[in-house]
Amino acid sequence: MHICFISDFFYPNIGGVECHIYNLAQKLYKRGHKIVVITHQYDDKVGIRYLKPFIKVYYIPMVMALRHVALPSLISHMPILRHIFIREQIELVHGHSAFSVLSTEGLITAKLLGIKTVFTDHSLFGFNDFGAIMTNKLLEMNLGDLDAVICVSHVSKENTVLRAKLPPSKVRVIPNAIDTSLFLPAKAKLDHQDEIIVVVMSRLVHRKGIGLLGDIIPNLCAHDKRVRFLIGGDGPLRLSLEEMRDQHRLHERIMLLGNVPNSEVPNVLVKGHIFLNTSLTEAFCMAIVEAVSCGVPVVSTAVGGIVEVFPKDLVCLAKECTAESLLSCLIETITRIDNDDIIPPHEMHDMVRNMYSWEDVSRRTEKVYMECSPTPFLADRLKFPKSTGAICNVVFKCLYVLAIIVLYIWQCLQPEDDIDKAPYIYHDPISGKETKDNPDFGMSHCRETLGETH
Repeated sequence: MHICFISDFFYPNIGGVECHIYNLAQKLYKRGHKIVVITHQYDDKVGIRYLKPFIKVYYIPMVMALRHVALPSLISHMPILRHIFIREQIELVHGHSAFSVLSTEGLITAKLLGIKTVFTDHSLFGFNDFGAIMTNKLLEMNLGDLDAVICVSHVSKENTVLRAKLPPSKVRVIPNAIDTSLFLPAKAKLDHQDEIIVVVMSRLVHRKGIGLLGDIIPNLCAHDKRVRFLIGGDGPLRLSLEEMRDQHRLHERIMLLGNVPNSEVPNVLVKGHIFLNTSLTEAFCMAIVEAVSCGVPVVSTAVGGIVEVFPKDLVCLAKECTAESLLSCLIETITRIDNDDIIPPHEMHDMVRNMYSWEDVSRRTEKVYMECSPTPFLADRLKFPKSTGAICNVVFKCLYVLAIIVLYIWQCLQPEDDIDKAPYIYHDPISGKETKDNPDFGMSHCRETLGETH
């Protein structure tokens, strides 16, 4: 099967969505599928690039808005998206993240071209502010007639079903995963007599609870003179942490690492005695999975899908999302470390390896692809549910009609037969043999392995 992943969030940007797309693409490629990724340009990365093992990435030149998100423009991006879908003979488009404008526009274009569509939601949204209301309306328009929707936790599924007014049977839950071979425990046990290192790996933004972190650090440092903080990540709230460090004169006890390359994250995690997560909202927190895989005890807020990730004996969850509750959990965990009442690191790593793997995620995602029903006729695309409201219903129909007109014009200017089809050679990662383009290869391989999914 020829599959296209599309999102504003991809490498060289670093984050959970980026890692999810790359790792899932790798595993699906190894299962015999052709994988193409579409994202916007990143600095000098424009045009076509290739990532290992043989993943083709289109970095499209676009006008950027905020936080690496393309400026919304339903019409201007449609011709190039259509061209790529036809050139790569895409059979299914998989969009990622409700924050991504490019994902939304790609899914709309794919639906109008009769291509199967799947969407994965990686975040939780509210319902009571203007931004959330507008996002939820757009999500309702976009997800209503998709072939399938995937969420990374059951809490995320409930949130998406309510926001987009979807039937629960249409939404599947497939969790994230990590490559446990990269996140290994430290070879030697860390000494905790002289210092206790608390590691934080997070974007320094409000929704990651950086305000809570700023309240916790001086109090914990005053409580235990051994405590040191190692903070990886960057963002607009880094300045507030620097001001807190200056105010309390904690320069020797707080190290701000800035952005940490993915390859260096395990090396930072194994330096810590405790991993701290202060997120205010999370659909699925990959950071705590990585920390536990490295054998590091975790203290975290109990928000969103975090409560589903691990049993209580692996993670100390704060009863309330407050600095006081997290501070209490940290003190409790330090006491357990002093008393050697911690699960051995290698046992923690083995638990993660058995619970989360990209092989399992790719098999389950592949099953969702296979179960996608044929795309409805174009007329059915204009039937929005009444719950969208009379005004939004008219606006959405006008947008779709405009998109149809643009596609028709481009079909006249550049017929499908005039677009060269990109050749595809599959490089078997095991045998090293090459297989020439065969549209049925991935599908037949998928059917043979359906029995392995669950």
